Amino acid sequence: MKTYKNLYPQITAFENLYTAYKRAARGKRRKQAVAEFEMNLEENLFELQEQLINQTYTPSPYRNFHIFDPKPRLISAAPFRDRVVHHALCQVLEPIYEPRFIYDTYACRRGKGTHAAIRRAQQYARQFPYVLQCDLREFFPSIDHAVLTSRFTRLLRDQRVLWLIEQILKGGAGIHQEHHEPFYFPGDDLLSAVRPRGLPIGNLTSQFWANVYLDPLDQFVKRELKCAGYVRYVDDFLLFAQDKSRLHEYRRAVIHFLVSLRQCLHEERAVVFPTRTGIPFLGWRIYPDHLRLKRRNGVAFQRRFARMRKLLLSRQISIQRLQSAINGWIAHVAHGQTWGLRRALLSQVPIRGGL
Repeated sequence: MKTYKNLYPQITAFENLYTAYKRAARGKRRKQAVAEFEMNLEENLFELQEQLINQTYTPSPYRNFHIFDPKPRLISAAPFRDRVVHHALCQVLEPIYEPRFIYDTYACRRGKGTHAAIRRAQQYARQFPYVLQCDLREFFPSIDHAVLTSRFTRLLRDQRVLWLIEQILKGGAGIHQEHHEPFYFPGDDLLSAVRPRGLPIGNLTSQFWANVYLDPLDQFVKRELKCAGYVRYVDDFLLFAQDKSRLHEYRRAVIHFLVSLRQCLHEERAVVFPTRTGIPFLGWRIYPDHLRLKRRNGVAFQRRFARMRKLLLSRQISIQRLQSAINGWIAHVAHGQTWGLRRALLSQVPIRGGL
């Protein structure tokens, strides 16, 4: 197995940091933190470079807030300076790990995404009569730092890169502590409750590291179980087969394997059912021959649309921003049978643009 040394100079190179800044700032230049960083851009990048080279860099505290979409989740926003570092690190590490990932994992990967995952799931729904639907319990809060670090040390032999990863991990440790009850696994003692765990939801590094963390699961399903139909998006995944008994075998095997990753399946929700009845996945119900948007997604947009119309009337947002939000939603839901829904939600309001 090939290992990688002397990667740190690539991460700390000024050109890499500048590219990282541009990617971190994309679509956010009107925000105050980005504007302040840009005011002294060259000075800020050189200062960040010096801290990284001297290994004096320390992440700043996160800004935490809750969202309800549809269940409550704690989102953690890193300061802009730290987001530049996240991009600089991922730009060097992603090309190393990307060729090792299986084809059918779709989150936070170029050329993939939710729509590609949905299309692939529908393709498998046409091929296989049965599906096993799975998701993990509190995935990001329960990610074990020791397990994740072991995934990096297999390939990365540059101690400075491992040091930077450790700094980012430490910066996010404990964010979910108040809301997460630790799981216990066979052989655990009382000290297991204080094992460092959890990644902030919202970090670029968290999304990329989630793929690194669950890659052993992907490899196990494809290579050991030899499951021909498999799709994963973060911690939601589907396994397809020609008969129900095979999927029940897969279910038992996956539950057993996840112990090695210190992860737990939502066992009560991990059920086998016919694909023809529709697969709830990524906000859609996927049938072999069509897609239907979940009702809660239409309701959520209706509420968001009403709020934005009020902001428009009070001149707190522009018509262009409202139009952009509508067009983005239309582009998303147009992948399914949603003409009637789009017409019902939007036909009462004189907004430019088609449905």
